[in-house]
Amino acid sequence: MQITNQTAVSFHYTLSNDAGEQLDSSIGEAPLVYLHGKGNIIPGLEAALAGKQVGDKFVVTIPPEQAYGVFDATMQQVVSKKMFDDTDIEIGMQFHADVSHGAGIITITEINGDDVTIDGNHPLAGVALTFAVEVVEVRPATADELAHGHVHGEGCHH
Repeated sequence: MQITNQTAVSFHYTLSNDAGEQLDSSIGEAPLVYLHGKGNIIPGLEAALAGKQVGDKFVVTIPPEQAYGVFDATMQQVVSKKMFDDTDIEIGMQFHADVSHGAGIITITEINGDDVTIDGNHPLAGVALTFAVEVVEVRPATADELAHGHVHGEGCHH
C-alpha cells in the first residue's frame, strides 16, 4: 500500500542538521506514527513520504521553509528579568508563552544583568533538515483516527 491521504504511517528516521550533526533518531525506539494528509509532521517530510510504501528507504533534505520556517529576527526581544518572577533563569531555558502567532515556546538566549533576551522562533527555524527514513507500516486510517485527526495507538481512549 502506498502512502496517500488518510493512511496511518509508521517510519523510522534519523534527523541531522545542515552541518551533519545528528539531532534525533527513532532507531532503537518505537517508530514515528502519523496520519498522512493532516499536517501532523513538517510539510516537507510529509510531501517526501507521499507515494512511498513499506520497506522504502530514502534520504531527503528539507529546506527551512518546509520545516520549521525561516529565522525571524522580529521574534526576538529583550525583556526585564522581573517577568520571570523569582525563577532562577538560565540561557537555554524554555517557557510557554503567547507569541505573535499564538501560543508558543520562547527560549532564553542571553542574560545581561536585568535584561533577558528571549526568542520565539522554533529552535530549528532557519535550519535545513536531513532525514534518513525507512517506512515500516502503512495502513488505512480508522474512522476514529480520521475524525480525531491523528493516529491512535495502544491505550488511546479518545
